[in-house]
This record gives sequence, C-alpha cells and structure tokens, in this order.
Amino acid sequence: MSKYFFTSESVTEGHPDKLCDRIADAVLDACLMQDTNSRVACECCATTGVAVVIGEITTKANIDVQTIARDAIREVGYDEAEYGFDADTCAVIVSLKEQSPDIAMGVNNALEGRAEGKGETGAGDQGMMFGYACDETEELMPLPASYAHKLARKLAEARKDGTLPYLRPDGKTQITIEYSETGKPIRAEAVVVSSQHSPDIDMEALRADIKRCVIDAIIPPFLIDKNTKIFINPTGRFVVGGPKGDSGLTGRKIIVDTYGGCARHGGGSFSGKDPTKVDRSAAYAARHAAKNIVAAGLATRCEIQLAYAIGVAHPVSIMVDTFGTGICDDSLIAEAAGKVFDFTPDGIIEKFDLRRPIYKQLSSYGHMGRTDLGVPWERVDMVEELKAAIKYS
Repeated sequence: MSKYFFTSESVTEGHPDKLCDRIADAVLDACLMQDTNSRVACECCATTGVAVVIGEITTKANIDVQTIARDAIREVGYDEAEYGFDADTCAVIVSLKEQSPDIAMGVNNALEGRAEGKGETGAGDQGMMFGYACDETEELMPLPASYAHKLARKLAEARKDGTLPYLRPDGKTQITIEYSETGKPIRAEAVVVSSQHSPDIDMEALRADIKRCVIDAIIPPFLIDKNTKIFINPTGRFVVGGPKGDSGLTGRKIIVDTYGGCARHGGGSFSGKDPTKVDRSAAYAARHAAKNIVAAGLATRCEIQLAYAIGVAHPVSIMVDTFGTGICDDSLIAEAAGKVFDFTPDGIIEKFDLRRPIYKQLSSYGHMGRTDLGVPWERVDMVEELKAAIKYS
C-alpha cells in the first residue's frame, strides 16, 4: 500500500452531545445503585436553557431525574448564567415511561430457554456490534483515536485545575496521523484544538497557552516536525458554546465513543442503556475479544462483528477480519472466539459485572481503551485460551 493519512477527533465533556450522554448515563447509574435489574433506555437533548430527558425505564429505584440532570450539568462546568446554559436556571423536562412489554418478554426469557423455562436473558434488540484492536498503542487502540482523547482530556484538565482559567467547558480536538507504506504511524500531519473561552482573553495568548499546556504536553516530539500543521481555535473566537451554541443529543458521538473511525460501527449508541441492550454490552464484549486476539499474537489488527436477533441470547453471527495480519484464516479465529468467549447477554453481564453504576465516568473520552478506569473489557485475560483453541481447531 502507499502511505496514507487518518484523522480522529474527540470532544470534552462540555460538548453539548457529550453533556447529553452524561445526563443519560447519570440516570442509568442512579437506577442501578438502587436496583441492579433496572431496564433503562434513557436519552437526552439540550439546547439554550433547556434539557429534555426521555425514554423507557422499568425499575424499583426511586430517583429524582431533575436533580440528577442538574448535578450532571454542574459537574461538567455549566454553573454560570453567562454561559447561556447552567445547572440552576435551565429547565429540565422529563418524559419517561416503562419498557414495552413486548420487548421485555423477549429480554426476560430468551428464545433458547423458553421451552425449558430457563429464563435466560435475550438480546434487547437486533443489530450488529463491532469490536476492534490493533498494535499501534500500549492499550491496543488506534493511535489517532488515542491521542485525540488525550488532547481532549488535557484540555479539560487545564480548565478544571485552573491552569487556563479562562477556558469554558465546550471543546474539540482532532489529529491527523501519517502512516507509512507498511501501515505504521510515523508522524502527525495536523493537530486541531478548539476551546470555548471567556470573551476577554487575547486570542494569541490563548493559542500560545493551549500549544504549551495541551499540545506540547501530550503529543511526543517524534510525531511533530516542521511540516506539522497546528490549528488552535481557527475561527478566531469561540465564546458561545455548549447547548447555547449548538443543540446536543445522546448518541451523536458514537465514533468518538469507539475507535475514532478506524473500525466499522453498527450504529447503536451506548449512553443511557442498561447492559441487556447489546448495543452497549456486546460492543464491550467485541472489544474484549478483539483485544485478546491481538494480545495473543493471532493478528496485529482485528475487527469483530457480532450480530443479534431481539429476544435471542446467542449471536446469529460472528465475523472476524484481521486485514491480512492474522496467523491463520480469519474463519478459524472467529470459530475460536465463539468457543472461548460467551457472547450471550447473561455471559457478558456476568463476565464484566455490568449491573454496576460505572457508566457516567465512561460518557466522555471513549468507552474503549480506558485502562485509566480499569474497565473489565480492557483486560487481557483470555490469551492462553485463544491460543489453545487455535492450536486444536
């Protein structure tokens, strides 16, 4: 192949879409704190002065959705009226109902167990979920996605710890990486950072500060050369931001949530969904499987697709694509994955202990590669089993 460029982006928790993801996951966590069997499909949208929380929730928990939403907004940093959106003065509209009994019937009792009365959990919806891993970073994530998230986290950190006190919650980052003819990342072609800021800051001072405190602190020198293009607040002004500048919606940053565009996506969002929804849980399971396949040395790059039918526990298909890097045929790796990993909702939930309130912390900076949070789908714990399955297949 010839050399090529690949770009990934990230956003801070103050981005309006990510704010909505955070509110939805905060509601989910509150339900799981009181009732681990809560069924939650919560979504949020936000615009100037208002947040709307909608969805289907079946739970024994007694929660105050208005307070949960306001606390999430405040935690992000929208606590001043001058931002155009703040936790204390915005309206919070709530419209929630119980999960459809037609859906609950299939989730409560999967097709495979109905005749025997086993009560196995069925998939909460049909669809396909993808997992991905590659050897470009220590956490086996694509390098562009990894650095885009690091930049965004550092940007938020500089605001919150007072290093750059004039920054405001909304922000975006982006990095373009040049790959060699052999598919290895070699340099940064472009770095973009845009941050909301107070109206009185000098733009050249802001650019110098962000270059020093964010970009130079995160991007290693070997990736930067004289031809690397740096763009910091390229419009020249970013005072109006957050829900006042652009409406927000749950699930509108699904590429940021996963692999920065390096892998395919089934289209389902994660935030606000309890683990019976395979949009979320099976995506975590697919990441775990792909990461272990790469860690086992079976491939240097691996994508897995799992597909489900609503009310059916086992996936209807498992596909593995190693993009020509596998040590054997991809069909053999897929067969081994099907033997080694339990891809049923119950198996995934038990393996990763997913009925815990762990989701609000995942609502920003990606759900995959989060070794900083110690999430269980990032464990490399099935390497020997995979090797054995390939050996004897």
